[in-house]
Amino acid sequence: MAGDSETPPRDRGDHTDVIRQPFLIGVSGGTASGKSSVCGKIMELLGQNKIDHHQRQVAILSQDSFYKVLTPEQQTKALKGQFNFDHPDAFDNELIMQTLREILEGKTVQIPVYDFVTHSRKDEFVTVYPADVVLFEGILMFYSQEIRDLFQMKLFVDTDPDTRLSRRVLRDIGERGRELEQVLSQYITFVKPAFEEFCLPTKKYADVIIPRGADNLVAINLIVQHIQDILNGGPNKRHNGCANGHGPGPPRQRRTSESSSRPH
Repeated sequence: MAGDSETPPRDRGDHTDVIRQPFLIGVSGGTASGKSSVCGKIMELLGQNKIDHHQRQVAILSQDSFYKVLTPEQQTKALKGQFNFDHPDAFDNELIMQTLREILEGKTVQIPVYDFVTHSRKDEFVTVYPADVVLFEGILMFYSQEIRDLFQMKLFVDTDPDTRLSRRVLRDIGERGRELEQVLSQYITFVKPAFEEFCLPTKKYADVIIPRGADNLVAINLIVQHIQDILNGGPNKRHNGCANGHGPGPPRQRRTSESSSRPH
């Protein structure tokens, strides 16, 4: 999909050319922990999922959209379930950083579309317009310090490993046509070790840990209240909720479309 070009929005009531920066929220957690569901629940409670994509104040992005393009040899391994998609090297961090910087500059961005059946990028993009709040979810969102430091709020979805495995098995068999033996082999060989080595240690960077994922409505409601303060220009808008001194400006004229995908 081709994106619309537009001039980055400016602060109202101010004659300076200061670009409003969105409030970036990172959402991490293990495979099938419920990261996408948590982001979806936040959108639902904010009433954003009923608003036209061009008018939304909140956007959702997924790290899964940024898997690297595989070499022919890697592609062959991937089709056999022998490629480690849970390793930090599997992600195009340069493209993630470029995208985040453009989002912070108030630009419209093009998000790749990844095909989880063929393990390849499609020849299409999802257009994401400037938003006041951006949720970026993925298993290794906090692994790179350069990326981690861009988030003003960091959430970690903490779900029981057995629950995550059962969800992954059902999803990969039902949605991606994979065999049970391949799913379990990939989990034991790559997914579980990578979670313990790369994902779980980043839990310490989280500002908020959400046990039980989207079922934890108490935690999600507190987060939603904080985001509402930001969107409404409340006291937490910039200073209290912003570790790096960045925050969104007043509501934008142009809103956002949503790009999200299910984790590998």
